[in-house]
Amino acid sequence: MRALISVYYKEGVEELAKTLQELGYEIVSSSSTAKYLTERGLKVKEIEQITNFPEIFGGRVKTLHPFIHGGILMRDWVEEDKRQAKELGIEPIDVVVVNLYPFEEKLREGLEERELMEFVDIGGPALIRASAKNFYRVLVVCDPADYRWVAQKLREKSLTLEDRKYLAVKAFSLTAYYDALISNALANLFGIYEMFSHMAIPLKLVKGLMYGENPHQRGWLFSDPLESLGIANSEVLQGREMSFNNYLDADSALKLVFQFEKPACVIVKHNNPCGTALGESPSEAFLKAKEADPESAFGGIVAFNCKVDEECAKLLTEMFLEVVVAPEYEPKALEILSTKKNLKVIRSLGFSYYWDIKKVSGGYLLQEEDTTNWERWEVVSKRAPTEREVKDLEFAFKVCKFAKSNAVVLAKNGQTLGIGTGNTSRVDSLRCAIAKAKRFGFDLKGAVMASEAFLPFRDSVDICAQEGITAIVQPGGSIRDKEVISACDEHGLALIFTGTRHFRH
Repeated sequence: MRALISVYYKEGVEELAKTLQELGYEIVSSSSTAKYLTERGLKVKEIEQITNFPEIFGGRVKTLHPFIHGGILMRDWVEEDKRQAKELGIEPIDVVVVNLYPFEEKLREGLEERELMEFVDIGGPALIRASAKNFYRVLVVCDPADYRWVAQKLREKSLTLEDRKYLAVKAFSLTAYYDALISNALANLFGIYEMFSHMAIPLKLVKGLMYGENPHQRGWLFSDPLESLGIANSEVLQGREMSFNNYLDADSALKLVFQFEKPACVIVKHNNPCGTALGESPSEAFLKAKEADPESAFGGIVAFNCKVDEECAKLLTEMFLEVVVAPEYEPKALEILSTKKNLKVIRSLGFSYYWDIKKVSGGYLLQEEDTTNWERWEVVSKRAPTEREVKDLEFAFKVCKFAKSNAVVLAKNGQTLGIGTGNTSRVDSLRCAIAKAKRFGFDLKGAVMASEAFLPFRDSVDICAQEGITAIVQPGGSIRDKEVISACDEHGLALIFTGTRHFRH
């Protein structure tokens, strides 16, 4: 019996190698692994003693040889394979223990292009795939976390065919991830953003979640190794485990709050902003955001784009919240927040744009993330907006971009007054936003309205005018744009076309 061990990460492999040797396996290793095991008292035969061919090109070629791959791929239930192996002097390899060059780690180090390419493993994936393909006879171990239980099962002679299948699938998953990582990393490095006919996206398991969107659904959190920022890479400073829905809501809040440079606070409920505000301090921003919709704020997710200070932390502990997300916290603020044991406190430095992926039956939809706020800013009404209205229109349009379509946002003085989301008609979203604003006592005179898509009829303009709303921002592009513009002029409203819509489903 023969075992091939060739690993970059050597920690823990000694125990498995000793078990194999005690069970009568001959150990075959590449040069660095052979040296490591020999220094620890194991008897090892180097690969070149098997192949009768030296490692060449600085170790680039060492295991790519018929005596190695033939030993792995030969089928002991096929007579012709056994005959050829005997004729050619190929001895079977029964166990393969391999892990891969650290391309992912070296990528983070920012190596120069030629240096980085030296960490693209060729022989390792070939060995793993060959072993996984022939799992009926060959045992493949590619994850150091499996060394101990595999060694124990080998000692107990309890390793099953199901165990082999599990390890084979795990091996193919690793090589698929590795190749997807390299492909996407090099596309970024070389500036190639074309959609090829065959694509793969690397996903790395962070942890299993308590459940998915509902308790009867299983859920997991994966990270993308090419994105260093974002909610999946955030640090949980306190509180119970983040749930599937917590991550979804925190991501929405994080993406919206970082649209603003001035201190901002966003409160999200069910993946929609329910209150957003700017302030001179995090405390002022939070109070204004909470005031925008105190009912929905209860049990919500709160995000800041600035450091949370002691004063703000005290305010946060005065109500029930699920999650607080911010880039920084004062030490005293963390001390205060820790008095709310179930409050989840997250440190996240922001997010990076990548691909937006949605599951549909039978496949996936993939698109670029929506990074644009507007392509142009065109005053199409007779009256131009005032300086204050322009600031509020910009603010409201950014918030509207993160609300589910059809969405309408009413705002004034850097604060949302009412948000209508997810209705099947835009005018219904406007009515919902107005009703919410009135319920919480807001005066809509002088407020502005933002719509993430064009207004198809003048009815929304007429309603805005009745409520004292003085300016509207929307993408434009309707066949009734002239009708909508005329309505604004009739009522003396300022109207801005952005040329950019923001459907969000």
